Amino acid sequence: MELKMPKLGESVHEGTIEQWLVSVGDTVEEYDPICEVITDKVTAEVPSTHAGTIQSIEVEEGETVSVGSVICHLEVEGEEDSSSASTETEEEQSEAADASSQDREDQSEQTSTTPSSASQATTSQSHATSQPKNNGRYSPVVFRLASEHDIDLSQVEGTGFEGRVTKKDIEKAIQTGNNNVHSEPSQQSQASPAPAQSSQETIAPQDRDSTIPVAGVRKQIANNMVRSATEIPHGWMMVEADATSLVNTRNHYKADFKKKEGYNLTYFAFFIKSVAESLKEYPLLNSSWQGDEIVVHKDINISIAVADENKLYVPVIKHADEKSIKGIAREVNELATKARQQKLTAEDMRGGTFTVNSTGTFGSVSSMGIINHPQAAILQVESIVKKPVVIDDMIAIRHMVNLCISIDHRILDGLLTGRFMQAVKKRVEQYSIEHTSIY
Repeated sequence: MELKMPKLGESVHEGTIEQWLVSVGDTVEEYDPICEVITDKVTAEVPSTHAGTIQSIEVEEGETVSVGSVICHLEVEGEEDSSSASTETEEEQSEAADASSQDREDQSEQTSTTPSSASQATTSQSHATSQPKNNGRYSPVVFRLASEHDIDLSQVEGTGFEGRVTKKDIEKAIQTGNNNVHSEPSQQSQASPAPAQSSQETIAPQDRDSTIPVAGVRKQIANNMVRSATEIPHGWMMVEADATSLVNTRNHYKADFKKKEGYNLTYFAFFIKSVAESLKEYPLLNSSWQGDEIVVHKDINISIAVADENKLYVPVIKHADEKSIKGIAREVNELATKARQQKLTAEDMRGGTFTVNSTGTFGSVSSMGIINHPQAAILQVESIVKKPVVIDDMIAIRHMVNLCISIDHRILDGLLTGRFMQAVKKRVEQYSIEHTSIY
């Protein structure tokens, strides 16, 4: 059975295999993750569609293929061979997999015999603790196996793309039982002094600037940001809103809400609700530039940015204008939890039409976001800050918040953007204990 590259987004046409989580011969159950795929700003685990045995892997780690391309073959239990031709095909696929594996081994051996690599290997053996053995990025499967078998991942040799530790690497470390991969230092490394001739080699790495390989999700983020910044003429606007009543309203419901629902009632849910309702009033903000036409989307699907270490996810709250503040808060909590647990699916991140980003979480008071291509705009919600404000010629202490928007100037101009921002500001300032329904 052929397993193909799935469609991971509305405008996504290709994806890059970041890491295989299985090897040829592995048995998988239906929905078990088989590989990690990256595309634009999204990383997703691709699940197996059936239970069976991995027969061959057709795409190397780091290779980019189009949606619908065959990435591996799965032998499904009970699947009948309809003809000798199919048997021959299976044999050819197996041979191709063996050849591909042999090519990788030959390439690895060839690399190890070059002068620079040989020198590097000598240095690594003499100073194992000073030379990184992998790129320091690990999949959930690798993390789980290392934790179960008390393996120090920093000491595992990574043979995957860009030095990534694969499932096969960690299984090899477990089988060999080599003390060098455990967290305790080996007796040999403690007792054996470094050769005198290597003293300069020990100092040299400390004198060099460190480097970080640009690969995986970070590379995809970089490519998407460059595309957005170079293709979209960005415009920017900021308005200040008085969030005092919003703060009072949220604080009024906060404790009972957490006790009743089990998750926090965040300010972010109120802002998303304000944006979603304002998008109904100004639908051109809920559009995208596609070729020689502007597509105005009928559904209001709010993308939110969720970061996890060096990965950035953009899950979507679908039909946000139809949801209550409680419903939005629940989805924000669920999506953030799934992101931290690396359980977001392609469906979770599909169909976004407008992005709202909570930059205020980091204490930011003013920022310019880069638009989530191909959307028309992104709105940044900054920190709510207490400060003196003049009201009716009197100074009062109020909770103020900056709302910053970046727009695609091919679609939007200052007039329409200003009216939209005034609508959002008005809704933020109208929240009150008496007139706001959380449910």
